[in-house]
Amino acid sequence: MTTPYRFTHAIVRTPAPSAIHGIRADGGPDPDLPALAAEHDAYVATLRDLGLAVTILPALDAFPDALFVEDVALTFPEGAILLRPGAATRAGEVAFIGDALAAHHPRRLSMTAGHVDGGDVLRLADRVVIGLSARTDRAGAEELATLLVDLGYSAEIADTPPGVLHFKTGCSLIDAGTILAVPALADCPQFAGLEVVMTPPGEEEAANLLRVNDTILVGDRWTATHALLAVRGHAIRPLPTTQIARIDAGLSCMSLRW
Repeated sequence: MTTPYRFTHAIVRTPAPSAIHGIRADGGPDPDLPALAAEHDAYVATLRDLGLAVTILPALDAFPDALFVEDVALTFPEGAILLRPGAATRAGEVAFIGDALAAHHPRRLSMTAGHVDGGDVLRLADRVVIGLSARTDRAGAEELATLLVDLGYSAEIADTPPGVLHFKTGCSLIDAGTILAVPALADCPQFAGLEVVMTPPGEEEAANLLRVNDTILVGDRWTATHALLAVRGHAIRPLPTTQIARIDAGLSCMSLRW
């Protein structure tokens, strides 16, 4: 078994002015650009404070969602995988991540069929779970599973519940044996052998937290989740996520980590 949240490096991308027009499933107000940039700055500062060397890529104004770098690639100590995002407007982003990956990952694999968003890929201690969703189809999940085997990882394919955008919108790893999940994922078969802790009522959005080494990054609004994690003995770092939530995003999608 490996520890899937031990990181020394990360890649992020500066939000572009166009980010306020990012994809969202249910409409809603645009984020405020200065506030969005401030949230991103706080996120980057936190990764650095936790000991990560962070590479900041330039903004891509032609691609409003490009700050969510996790959806276009996966990074592991053994190599990187270039994905095929499920939203047509994001397909062009992949071409702009390759050079940054090459600087750190001599071994790079690429998907050639189907679609997968990185937000649907959850790395566990002993395997990787790929969630089928509106952005990740079975053809893509099956090809990704094959590529993961090439890097030395086994993979399982799961169903993402209706109403949950990405698999990791609804679940995250708290520690090697524990998942925080929304109630709709309580009985996910791929979580067999793990403890599944439910998000507190009304704090389902807190499910997309991010463990980085010995600290858990979590949205600052989710005070009941803070208490839940603290009682379990975890160090937490609350971060503002109000603006990124307006474009259907959370903490994990803003970086590639290894």
